[in-house]
Amino acid sequence: MTVENDAVEVEGFALLELGAAPDGRERGQMGLVGAVPGAEAENHRAVLLFHREKMVDGFEVAGMLRFADLFHFGFLLRPVRAVDDLSFSVERGSVTGFLGPNGAGKTTTLRMLLGLVRADAGTATINGRAYADLPEPLHLLGAVLEASSFHPGRTARNHLRIQALAAAADPARIDEVLGLVQLRRAAGQRIGGFSLGMRQRLGLATALLADPEILILDEPANGLDPEGVRWLRGLLRGFAAEGGTVLVSSHMLAEAAQTVDSVVIVDHGRLVRQAPLAELTAHGGLEDAFLELTGHSSATQATQAMEAWK
Repeated sequence: MTVENDAVEVEGFALLELGAAPDGRERGQMGLVGAVPGAEAENHRAVLLFHREKMVDGFEVAGMLRFADLFHFGFLLRPVRAVDDLSFSVERGSVTGFLGPNGAGKTTTLRMLLGLVRADAGTATINGRAYADLPEPLHLLGAVLEASSFHPGRTARNHLRIQALAAAADPARIDEVLGLVQLRRAAGQRIGGFSLGMRQRLGLATALLADPEILILDEPANGLDPEGVRWLRGLLRGFAAEGGTVLVSSHMLAEAAQTVDSVVIVDHGRLVRQAPLAELTAHGGLEDAFLELTGHSSATQATQAMEAWK
């Protein structure tokens, strides 16, 4: 059911993927993987795409009708439920933190929401429509899922010129967003020489170029220095204060506690809790609430850390 006041709604999302190695190693060590052994028919092959992020979120399965164990570089990969019956909504004019441990399914959920990964079940709507059905998606929604998807030989300004053409955005917005993300002085520099923090700012400039109503951001504070993190907080709060809607994933719980209005916490692909920040932190901090809800209390974490040093 779509709630009229919600800008974004996810209902019953599910995705089965080939993912976690038994020892929990990062999949960045796995490289590009080919077809499933024994899958002779064309429609039985699984295409696994290399991704440099967390373990469960980046392997995508396409055209696969049956699942089999896959051996590659000595690792045994088995089907895992990356997102499992996940439902939540994001209220207009607010900043919602999308929180969860590594491999919880956050990035996969955001990619499914944007139509980059097809869910096995469930629906996601943005202002009541699937992303693919939006008449002018970039004018409604700006997204940053990865800060490395830029041509390194282009300047920041030329990158934004190309994006403005693709989004049918007003070219005058280019200078506006460069100023907004504090990249005006670097506009003529090649992106290949940018730091991670500068690429994050350029990603935000790209997302804001068509003056969208909604922002979906995956770990936008990565690579930002303390001043940059504070700047980002002000940008997101200002965007929401003007009626915009933000869904932002983050591992920086202390910063999230100063930025968001409400939180959606997921673990193992399932919703753990959705609540206003004030309600969740009424009897303690966000970090304690998060660790308790995801099965890692502060006391347990401290004990494990002490044991590791023995």
